[in-house]
Amino acid sequence: MTERELKRSVLTITVFASFLTPFMGSAVNLALPSIGEEFGANAVTLNWIISSYMLSTSILLLPAGRAGDIIGRKKVFTAGIFIFTLTMILLSFTPNIKWLILTRILQGLGGAMMFATNLAILTSVFPPGERGRAMGINVTAVYVGLSSGPFLGGMLTRYLGWRSIFAFLVPMGIVSLILIRTNMKEEWADSKGERFDWQGALIYGASLASLMYGFSRLPSVEGWIITASGLVMVPLFIMRENRAVHPLFDTTLISRNRVFAFSSLAALIHYAATSAIGFFMSLFLQYIRELGPRDAGFVLMSWPVTMALISPAAGKLSDKYNPGVLASTGMAITTVGLIMLCFISMETSVSFIVMVLIIMGVGFSLFSSPNSNAIMSSVEKKQLGNASGMIGTMRNVGQTFSMAIALMLVALFMGRVQISPSNYHLLLASMKSGFVIFSVLCFAGIFASLARNNSLRK
Repeated sequence: MTERELKRSVLTITVFASFLTPFMGSAVNLALPSIGEEFGANAVTLNWIISSYMLSTSILLLPAGRAGDIIGRKKVFTAGIFIFTLTMILLSFTPNIKWLILTRILQGLGGAMMFATNLAILTSVFPPGERGRAMGINVTAVYVGLSSGPFLGGMLTRYLGWRSIFAFLVPMGIVSLILIRTNMKEEWADSKGERFDWQGALIYGASLASLMYGFSRLPSVEGWIITASGLVMVPLFIMRENRAVHPLFDTTLISRNRVFAFSSLAALIHYAATSAIGFFMSLFLQYIRELGPRDAGFVLMSWPVTMALISPAAGKLSDKYNPGVLASTGMAITTVGLIMLCFISMETSVSFIVMVLIIMGVGFSLFSSPNSNAIMSSVEKKQLGNASGMIGTMRNVGQTFSMAIALMLVALFMGRVQISPSNYHLLLASMKSGFVIFSVLCFAGIFASLARNNSLRK
């Protein structure tokens, strides 16, 4: 296989796999009201359908990336797609809400193994001058999944029931496995022979799980205790990694690599400020604006469609110009969209929502690909798994914290009750409070993004 054929095959396979999880996530958002109606689930429980997957994925991303460096990125990537496909079959036969949430936790393992190695494989194959374009195409696949998810998810939920969303993805997972077997002949394991840091992985997982779950339980006493225990474990993990011969995470990437450190922080903030928007907008459109799943899906498509159209160009630009400047500009545009959402009301028109989602789509596109390019281009080859895992970790931790903020606000304003016309005003109040918090977060993130720029050289 020639170098050109290898690049084409790797890009095709990673793009195909990158479509799967965002499609599922955006489609499931549209199915939440139907799931809640069938199982009598309240808004807090519905939130856990999303958060359980994010929590599991976040905990496992960094260990999965490190495992890919040691035993082979293709092996870990393939196993991830297999597990992801298997859980789709299990979710197609969901008998109750507990089964659904527990299976989503298992699905998070598969998602972590896919996303921890995806960008690392791309970076292994594409040189710096071509890397941004490849990442832009890969990110476009993510946004195509996000954009088609609401529409197809709404249609499937309306005509075949919400379980059909998971069944719909099973053939795609099988095709992905066939493509890997037939087209991806190479293996990448730049840290082959090194030992996996199991002790570090356990401390890391326990710390992250405590922080994220505890945060979701705030402001209860239980939430404060669990969050505090997670914070205590953070310095223990750092001390462990500094002593380890082959650490789970190379802490010098944070202490000595300014681009990596601030790019990762910017990613964490950006995802924390934006990821609950889909959850809030799905509830707003279907409950307060009384749109059906299909029509709500059309509205929500405006955000990821915009990202799908702009991301390839943004990725290509990051090969030519300072990716930090592009990413900072994108975060500023996203902040403008969030501020606009702070003024949402019962009478807010659907056209206004579409306009805001398009603005945020532009901002997200200018941020995502350039920021990932900056991170992956700032590390050595043997650290690609760590870097790819960190990108995924920042994304999923940010998403989980975003959903945790939404969960906390819904619980504070509404309590654990089902959504009904009598409490729509409380639901809206929780949304507006969330948009204010997210606006402040995103504004602060602009400065984190700008802080790495003087270290970037094109």
